[in-house]
Amino acid sequence: MSDSQNSVMPRVLILSTTTGYQLRSFGDAAERAGMALMFATDRCHQLDDPWRDDAVAIRFHEEEASLHAIVKAARTRPLDGVIALGDRPVVLAARTAQALGLRGHSPVAAAASVNKSLFKSALANRGLPVPWFFETRSDAKVSTDRRVQYPCVIKPIGLSGSRGVMRANTPAELDAAAQRLRALLSRKDVRAIRSGLEDTILIEGFISGREFAIEGVMTAGILQTFAIFDKPDPLDGPFFEETIYVTPSSLDRETQKAVVAQVASAAAALGLEHGPIHAECRVSTDAVYILEMAARPIGGLCSKVLRFDGIPGVRVASLEDVLLRHAVGENISSVARESAAAGVMMIPIPRKGILKRVHGIEQASAVPGVEEVRITAKADQLLEPLPEAGSYLGFVFARGSEPSRVVRSLKDAHAHLRFEVAAPIAVI
Repeated sequence: MSDSQNSVMPRVLILSTTTGYQLRSFGDAAERAGMALMFATDRCHQLDDPWRDDAVAIRFHEEEASLHAIVKAARTRPLDGVIALGDRPVVLAARTAQALGLRGHSPVAAAASVNKSLFKSALANRGLPVPWFFETRSDAKVSTDRRVQYPCVIKPIGLSGSRGVMRANTPAELDAAAQRLRALLSRKDVRAIRSGLEDTILIEGFISGREFAIEGVMTAGILQTFAIFDKPDPLDGPFFEETIYVTPSSLDRETQKAVVAQVASAAAALGLEHGPIHAECRVSTDAVYILEMAARPIGGLCSKVLRFDGIPGVRVASLEDVLLRHAVGENISSVARESAAAGVMMIPIPRKGILKRVHGIEQASAVPGVEEVRITAKADQLLEPLPEAGSYLGFVFARGSEPSRVVRSLKDAHAHLRFEVAAPIAVI
């Protein structure tokens, strides 16, 4: 595509930690939409465009320099929208939108979305239901703190998903969990993130109830919900490993309305204005509790589970198709998820060790309803289960007439998979 063609096309900035599947999906979606993309990824600025994608080299822990680099690049490649992929880019994406006068979430709201303590404080200040909570240093003797009640949950302030999140029912369990969390936060890969939150943890009350995920976008402060995902497997601890997302939800209509209303209230409490959101909630006997709300879309391969109708000229639209149009200000109010049930299994890691082989992929792929089995872990990669894990083994995708059938397809496919995992190599 020539520069002259690009100059008349809408252009969207995609901020991401690395290259990967979702970037390729956005590339395909941009081609369908007649848009251009500019990437800004966390890479070494001294290498001369190693992936040949003409990306802006940035460092998320060097926010001012990264913002300057993006604004400079935008002088020759003007931007019409900004999208952040993953938690780390969301603040820089918000600051970029603000600096360039584009639609986006505010930097303050984005920062609160990636800090579990700021997030809960924002909700509490608006009178929304939150469990008791307090933050403290990671080296504190938390079991002797008089504010602690049981059962409770201990978690890092800045890590995403369920990484480092543990339930404790007794002081002894809390001490053990705190020691395990300190070890995780002291690891080189965690310290390398340089979020400034590595030495702070959160302690909060455990909320019983079923857990759900919500995908949507904010447009001028108004929530549009794409999907409510059921999480069929119980998430009661001691760790909180997400395995299956399936939609449409089995919740009754009134409870679904309550969930959406509470998500909208939480977004308003944070001040999220324009862009994708991904929220997690628990429906308890007394209230709907919003556990987390990210100012970005659902992560990585999981976006494949969503398909949409209502985009002219696109027979089956992806989440990326929808988000690109939304980023440049197009009206997507008529867009709706397909009517079929759909789900994804994030394949759990069975034990710590070195992945050697995965058996049964063909049999798993042949299960009725299964669309794809994608193993993303590489041979000879070190695998770790939660709470230390930072990634999954892979993903299974399925579709069907009913959510229950989709769940059955996912579980039947997983039953065919066998993972050959060797003992980890001891480091002396």
